[in-house]
Amino acid sequence: MKITRAYPQLTVTDKGARFLESHPWLYDGEVLEISGEHENGDVVDVISRKGKYLGSGFISDNSRIRVRIFCRNASDQIDSQFFKRRIEYAWKYRRDVLDDTDSCRVIFGESDGLPGLTVDKYHHVLVTQIVSYGMERIKDDICRSLREVFEEQGIIIDAIYQRNDVAIRRLEGLEEYKEYWYRREGFEDREVLISENGVRYLVDYIDGQKTGFFLDQRFNRLLVQQLAKGKKVLDCFTHTGSFALNAALGGAARVTAVDISQGAIDMARRNAELNGVNIEFAVDDVFDYLEKINKKDYDIIILDPPAFTKSRETVNNAFNGYKNINKQAIKKLGKGGYLVSCSCSHFMNQQLFEKMLREAAEEMNIELKQVSFSQQSKDHPILLNVPETAYLKFYILQIV
Repeated sequence: MKITRAYPQLTVTDKGARFLESHPWLYDGEVLEISGEHENGDVVDVISRKGKYLGSGFISDNSRIRVRIFCRNASDQIDSQFFKRRIEYAWKYRRDVLDDTDSCRVIFGESDGLPGLTVDKYHHVLVTQIVSYGMERIKDDICRSLREVFEEQGIIIDAIYQRNDVAIRRLEGLEEYKEYWYRREGFEDREVLISENGVRYLVDYIDGQKTGFFLDQRFNRLLVQQLAKGKKVLDCFTHTGSFALNAALGGAARVTAVDISQGAIDMARRNAELNGVNIEFAVDDVFDYLEKINKKDYDIIILDPPAFTKSRETVNNAFNGYKNINKQAIKKLGKGGYLVSCSCSHFMNQQLFEKMLREAAEEMNIELKQVSFSQQSKDHPILLNVPETAYLKFYILQIV
């Protein structure tokens, strides 16, 4: 029996239909027609030219990504309970794959069937970020469901804070803002204390970068902690000191942390005091700082820069930027030294990043031995059919 659907129907090209068989995004150039009235952010059914149901998703009238698919079953009833179940599935996954869920990413957009939504948990504070028009329209249902899911598990949520202060929202026709959606009576903390790998951090979830902390490097920081014993470590782009702290607690002989932001260094210094470790701090441009140091001052140099590219159009410039800074680090490391090199841009894919590393090594007349390669932590799950979800590359390499 054919199921009657109340949603507007969007018909796509054959190319669009083939793409949607394995990917949740429909681009505007693949839309043939829309039947039925709709408002920006509505749920629509996407069908092929032959009328085959391909999925349901949020339509965006302003974005190049015209529809973000979140449902593949025409029998599903899309309501607040539908989205609550998605949150329950996501939270169960985190409890399955992580030993400690006190601080973690709870929702990772498309990877959890909730496109355009990020939710990070810092102890009993949830921080949300929305970058799709449709998700913005149902944010109240989402936030209510988040509270319910956690409180049903006996976890009392102190606050839900909205970090919707990212420029990408403009592409959806959304305003930027940040504010509390919910705050428990008497809760006033602007910072939250979290623990990860035995390291304690203060997280500024209101004014810190992203949602306050880079949860995706969780297990990569542990690799640095395990490597650092007895070594001199330079942590570049330290932000609030996460790699430097892991190195110090791993028994490093000396640790230096560098960042161009005074505010970031101030927080990193507080985190060092919190953990009772001695770290040297410098507020400086990393490129300039690397020029100042001597060869063999450090045994390990960590490069964890912000994304050098956020679009395909600037990949070539980013490639050169990554290569230049890796060459600078290689120049300062002696034989047997370790280069830790990262990229958080999905446009700079693994193949391209490895090409950059090979070229940097060749131009510096050295060889790089791969110690390890890893990606983002398990609470940022990768969908094999959605390459955009695999964004973090983390290499530990030895100079030989």
